[in-house]
Amino acid sequence: MSKAPLDEARPEVWLVRHGETEWSRLGRHTGRTDVPLTDVGRTQAVAVGRRLADHAFALVLSSPLSRALETARRAGFAEVVETTDDLLEWDYGADEGRTTPDIRRDRPDWTIWRDGPKDGERADDVAARTDRVIARARAATGDVLLFAHGHVLRVLAARWLGQPPSAGGLYALSTATLSVLGWERETAVLERWNDVAG
Repeated sequence: MSKAPLDEARPEVWLVRHGETEWSRLGRHTGRTDVPLTDVGRTQAVAVGRRLADHAFALVLSSPLSRALETARRAGFAEVVETTDDLLEWDYGADEGRTTPDIRRDRPDWTIWRDGPKDGERADDVAARTDRVIARARAATGDVLLFAHGHVLRVLAARWLGQPPSAGGLYALSTATLSVLGWERETAVLERWNDVAG
């Protein structure tokens, strides 16, 4: 992706959602449970790496959970990736491991974006973590690559655009996808979203 001349000094942030896990395949909310990649997920991680191979990154960060970190390593960034707890997935509390239909049997019309998880992390706390990642990325001397999870990356995208964390509900994000947060002159923009690695 080429940058306009006025955008050269502003780092882009490239986002990778980890590869498939058994829980992601089943639609189970996977926060802090350390569910490994499936065979499909490991293959997806290698495919993501091929998409990223020709791009230089000044900083590569990952959630410490194995599904994100293994995606980073299999994508070719084992030697440079640094973990940060700020990229951990949303702590779903009592909703950990449950599907949305299951949760809605107890709480009809529930959505994490409006209601949050039961006994879990507040959306504003997730946003505070992503704001720290964004500040670090914007201070980098080149483009930044992040490996993390669906909901935390959706909150991060919303915060990049100056939106409340609940706006993350507007940005569907599949496993093993590539997204790019960038600039149009001085305005933070969404350059690419939910691009499936082939």
